[in-house]
Amino acid sequence: MTDGIRKVKTSDLDLKDRLVSIQRVTKVTKGGRTFSFSAIVVVGNEDGIVGHGLGKAKEVTTAISKGIEDAKKNLIKVPIYKGTIPHVQLAKYGGARVFLKPASEGTGVKAGGAMRAVLESVGVKNVLAKSKGSSNPHNLVKATFAALIELRDAQAVAQVRGVTVNKVFNG
Repeated sequence: MTDGIRKVKTSDLDLKDRLVSIQRVTKVTKGGRTFSFSAIVVVGNEDGIVGHGLGKAKEVTTAISKGIEDAKKNLIKVPIYKGTIPHVQLAKYGGARVFLKPASEGTGVKAGGAMRAVLESVGVKNVLAKSKGSSNPHNLVKATFAALIELRDAQAVAQVRGVTVNKVFNG
């Protein structure tokens, strides 16, 4: 573990990609306008491993494939407990703020836009999520990742405290 981020190897993982956002961007030159595309992509195995990437190219398909390759380089491992997250988590990135809360079985993924893509890719089945502040998809994805990186399961908490898992729950 380096700096609290749990990096994962891409070998023998069945990753599914989701396109979060695609934007047409313009560069004005003396010869006129030059159009290109920027794609934000999230990949995950729907079992606790997820990554995000940004791809830029002159064509949409090339931008998406570059985004997928970038996402595979930024994979993290997220603890999932009974189809939901282990505890409430707040995080922010830029102007985007996210709030994630565990939900009971049958609730589903109550999240919008960019957050939904990230949470479904990581494999969370039941969660309540709220985005506050900026709705910029890039910042929302990064804020959601910041929240997921800070999640800790009971074993990690017990290890840090130097006690058993039962002691964590029973005080």
